[in-house]
Amino acid sequence: MYPVSTFNGQTDVSENRDPVSQPEDIQNLASSTYKVVRSGDSDPRKWLSGSPICSLLAHWHIAHVGILWAKYPFEIKRKFQSGSFMMACLKGEGTVMVDGQWKRLRAGEACLLPPFVLNTFKCVKGVDWDFCWVRYLESPEIKPIVTQHSPVLGKFDHAPLLAAIQGLYAESCGAKNPGSLDHWIDLIQHYVMSFAQPQNYDDRLWRIWQKVEQRLARKWTLTELAGIAHVSEEHLRRLCRQHYGRSPMQHLTFLRMQKAKYLLSTTNDKIETIARAVSYESPYTFSALFKRWVGWSPSKFR
Repeated sequence: MYPVSTFNGQTDVSENRDPVSQPEDIQNLASSTYKVVRSGDSDPRKWLSGSPICSLLAHWHIAHVGILWAKYPFEIKRKFQSGSFMMACLKGEGTVMVDGQWKRLRAGEACLLPPFVLNTFKCVKGVDWDFCWVRYLESPEIKPIVTQHSPVLGKFDHAPLLAAIQGLYAESCGAKNPGSLDHWIDLIQHYVMSFAQPQNYDDRLWRIWQKVEQRLARKWTLTELAGIAHVSEEHLRRLCRQHYGRSPMQHLTFLRMQKAKYLLSTTNDKIETIARAVSYESPYTFSALFKRWVGWSPSKFR
């Protein structure tokens, strides 16, 4: 029987090692219980201390993985999450901030958030929420697991990923055999990637977003996007909802925000220039939308 940790009502504010930590961060862990395996001991947060370490996680740029049995009023808010974050709901439901809006994450679904955005999620009052997660640690120089084809929220069979995390936890607490540890980590990465970079996406969507990414400054319309795929506007909406958990225009905004984050991180271009590069003539409109989607204003992001 391996130990399960309990938060015992901890409430921590701004207790993280992300490079742009802000006092608005929230960590209300309530009386939730959890299991976690971390890649190292550089993160001093109390809830991670004492958990088993497996340095092999770093080979895939994974900071930690775990399973959490959350109870209301559990709430996490990270203003700057320095890595992709995937969570798969096992039981119950919770709410997750996705693309600047609260969405329900229910059993049989997973959510994938890109790096360097606001990451916040919480329990629904009166409903317990069980989920497992994989937290990556990425820098602007590392290509994130999130691509133009990655869903933000969608159906996902959590059982294989849960079993792999449980196997890694047991091995990390027990024999610590390198071969076995590596096996469990490879499985975790495989199951995450099966969701993050699906191989069964529709070729019609691939044609759309390949063309759009080359011309993000263009004022694309839903009619034009549907025309590229040779489908009706309504059918395109259904395809995008099915594959990405977003509408076509929301996915277009996602691609623009990803491009803007890249330009803010890698160039010294003015915000006005970056805004125009992703189709926004008004830097104020761009800044407001960027803050809603990412959680930071463009000036603070860079």
